[in-house]
Amino acid sequence: MLHFPATADPASPDVAALYDKATGSWQYIVSDPGTGAALIVDPVLDFDPVAAATGTGNAEALLAHVAAKGLEVGLIVDTHPHADHLSAAHWLAGRLGARMATGQRVLGVQRLWADYYADEGLTDQPGHWDRLFADEDGFALGGLKGRVVLAAGHTMASVSLQVGDALFAHDTLMMPDSGTARADFPGGSAEALWQTIRATLDLPGETRVFIGHDYGKDGREPACLATVAEHRRENIHVRDGVSRESFLRLRTERDATLPLPDRMLMALQVNLRGGRLPEPDAEGRRVLRVPLDRFDARG
Repeated sequence: MLHFPATADPASPDVAALYDKATGSWQYIVSDPGTGAALIVDPVLDFDPVAAATGTGNAEALLAHVAAKGLEVGLIVDTHPHADHLSAAHWLAGRLGARMATGQRVLGVQRLWADYYADEGLTDQPGHWDRLFADEDGFALGGLKGRVVLAAGHTMASVSLQVGDALFAHDTLMMPDSGTARADFPGGSAEALWQTIRATLDLPGETRVFIGHDYGKDGREPACLATVAEHRRENIHVRDGVSRESFLRLRTERDATLPLPDRMLMALQVNLRGGRLPEPDAEGRRVLRVPLDRFDARG
């Protein structure tokens, strides 16, 4: 667990970051240092895609930190329907008594993927979450104030969360040496990603940007934090001086070479239900669906 204490800004939160090596995912516990009120961002449910076996190691590590610091978690947020990992939001909510939230455009992603899964029961199901955020919605974190920003591109439903000087930017920016996230999933858009990132880079330079994924480029240790100023100066895809046209060309060409995440077809049917696993049958058996021949083989 990495710890990033609040800065001198009185609106700044404490941030704890947990890395999931299997998926390169960062999970966050964001807390008000004055009250101990906390929220969890993008928690990971362990999943072995070969054995189709789930586990709660990541989620239990988050719980242990919450208990050790005496935090009170009132909200668990998935910034978007993740394609690379299963969400632990539902599992954690049941143990913490916390509410679950995501962006309201998740309903459009449900409709999109209901066709892939041949599952009309996936369509228009807002009840999997306690709150669906709209662009510029606000929320309280103890004595701190947070806001939600529509951040489409990686998915149509993506949102970023800002609490004081901390922005949780999920799969938009990556570390400056790695550039930006892909935008080729169904409903994704390189153009929308560009607009999202430009809005992010208009924030004050000292804004702390916490990202969703990192893979330790060139053997360095995985990292999760760079400031807006650092991205403007150093980000290999969107630093100052990079044009929209150059970015769109780079992002589109790179995305065409990337394999699909190995957990995507299993993860989305869970994550579009707020992290709920399939209900077991009378014999206690759970079964996931896999759509055949809907995607081209890559890599």
